[in-house]
Amino acid sequence: MDTPDTALLVFARAPVPGQAKTRLVPALGQAGAAELHARMVRHTLKNAVAAGVGPVTLWCMPDDKHPFFAECARNFNVSLHVQQGNDLGQCMAHALETSLRNFRHMMLIGTDCPALGPDILRNVAQRLRTNVSVVFVPAEDGGYTLIGVRDGVPSIFDNITWGSDSVMEHTRSQLRSQQLDWHELPPMLDIDTPHDLQQLQRSHPDLLLGITSLESTS
Repeated sequence: MDTPDTALLVFARAPVPGQAKTRLVPALGQAGAAELHARMVRHTLKNAVAAGVGPVTLWCMPDDKHPFFAECARNFNVSLHVQQGNDLGQCMAHALETSLRNFRHMMLIGTDCPALGPDILRNVAQRLRTNVSVVFVPAEDGGYTLIGVRDGVPSIFDNITWGSDSVMEHTRSQLRSQQLDWHELPPMLDIDTPHDLQQLQRSHPDLLLGITSLESTS
């Protein structure tokens, strides 16, 4: 059952060939990478809604005008919002601060981690209700796939080199400097590079069906 004190925010880029999942283009081509991205967005929204932790909102990049986003709003009953900021950190801070007006607990996820299922989302929501200020699901590449916050938005998004392998390390340093408590769940795999596609083929072959034989990633 939905709880009115928790919001689940999903960040996604429009699935435009040549602009979505560009690091996968060598393996999948521009159209294939964009199609995989679209499937991963749908998969993420399905898991987010199934978790039942609270209202789900879709935060769109570069805007919310692409027909794909209207399809998502229709099929998953989510509201659309536009990411605002000059980098990922500013966009996340804005989205969380906006949601804080109506919710005590907020969870923000991307769409690159298909294994981030309903049980994990419920686990994070429960931890936020036990007075933990911040919860993370780190990514194996050094970033994180989920951040959950309660009661306020910590100032931990500045001076981060987004997309690098030091995002989580620098975030931990900022949390320590602000004397904030946090909890981390075990790291999970983001699907970012051609090498990651082999793991995706093993764990979620339906997401790749008809896109590639993965011969180029062997």
